[in-house]
Amino acid sequence: MNIALLHYSTPPVVGGVESVIAYHARLMTEDGHSVCLIAARGESLTEQISLTRIPLVDSQHPRVLAVKESLDRGQVTTEFEVLREELIPQLRDALSAVDVLIAHNVCSLNKNLALTAALYQLHIARKIPRLILWHHDLAWTTPRYLPELHDNYPWDLLRTDWGDTVHVVGSEMRRKELTELMKLDSAQVRLIPNGVDAARFYKLEVQTQELLGQTRALDAAPLMLLPVRVTPRKNIELALHTLAELRKAFPQAALVVTGPLDPHNPHNREYFETLLSLRAQLGLRGAAHFLAELEESYLPDEVIADFYRIADAMILPSREEGFGIPLIEAAFSHLPIFCADIPPLRELGMRDATFFSPDENPAIVAGLIASYFQTTGPARLALRARSTFRWEAIYRQFIASLLSE
Repeated sequence: MNIALLHYSTPPVVGGVESVIAYHARLMTEDGHSVCLIAARGESLTEQISLTRIPLVDSQHPRVLAVKESLDRGQVTTEFEVLREELIPQLRDALSAVDVLIAHNVCSLNKNLALTAALYQLHIARKIPRLILWHHDLAWTTPRYLPELHDNYPWDLLRTDWGDTVHVVGSEMRRKELTELMKLDSAQVRLIPNGVDAARFYKLEVQTQELLGQTRALDAAPLMLLPVRVTPRKNIELALHTLAELRKAFPQAALVVTGPLDPHNPHNREYFETLLSLRAQLGLRGAAHFLAELEESYLPDEVIADFYRIADAMILPSREEGFGIPLIEAAFSHLPIFCADIPPLRELGMRDATFFSPDENPAIVAGLIASYFQTTGPARLALRARSTFRWEAIYRQFIASLLSE
């Protein structure tokens, strides 16, 4: 599908809308679409994401500013009409091969009403493709803009449903404002939130990103970390049974075991096969991830540190430990710790970790973990934020289906 994103400017111009457009464009491109940007200022994002420059699209073009000054006083001048008529063929040419046009804010704000009017003319004449209006801000509901707005054309274009369009907002508040402003049913207005780029926010290593792509561990809620080698004394089977119980309360719960097989014990391969068999018996394929299946060698410390940063909690059911460095690493990462009640771990965790017997009933251990995530506000918000407000999740849940309609 050929998709065009329209705004006054694009990155590297700094702005919230510009940032959203950049993420949308990249995600759409990764999903196999052909994406172009239409703006006055900015640059092409990549070789695949081109930029069509139309100078009069700018909110800061001298001619646009001169017209806006008159419009703000309620005067619709001949120059406004001239700008609109100049923009019509330029937009039509830029959109000639486009299937979907997503216009960001240009039909919501009075920054360039000649552009808004040109787009409206093309839309009602059916000279442009399917139109999606993405409303980040609304001039008619924002007090600071009201002195610049007046009754009738062209200001009414910002508060009128043009028909045969899709409206998108980023919050329930904006949806309420838009439905009241345009006399729409709330079901006619899509709510698609903005998000966070997890890889960039966490500064994830390339190898970490590859592993997350293979496991989709960022979709977990919660994501439990078991940073140990695959060896019997680590009691990994208890972690698997616990995960199976935890998923009764948290169906998206997942576990990542980071370490490789112990290189000094030839029996570890047999133990690993036992764990894989147990994972299958418990129905945990896709939920319990052994990174040893994906990487035979030790993972770099930087990658392990990444997993500490993205995990929601650490579980350590070991039967034996000489010291227990994972507890310290989890503490540095502000992770809640659920671990076996053995002397080295008790000495480190003291009253600040949640302990259980290495032979505890997995349902009991899962109950401890579930209780934490059900009752701790920041932990609940973290789960919801990653599952709902991560750009990849937003694209899968909302944007992909919007484009395919």
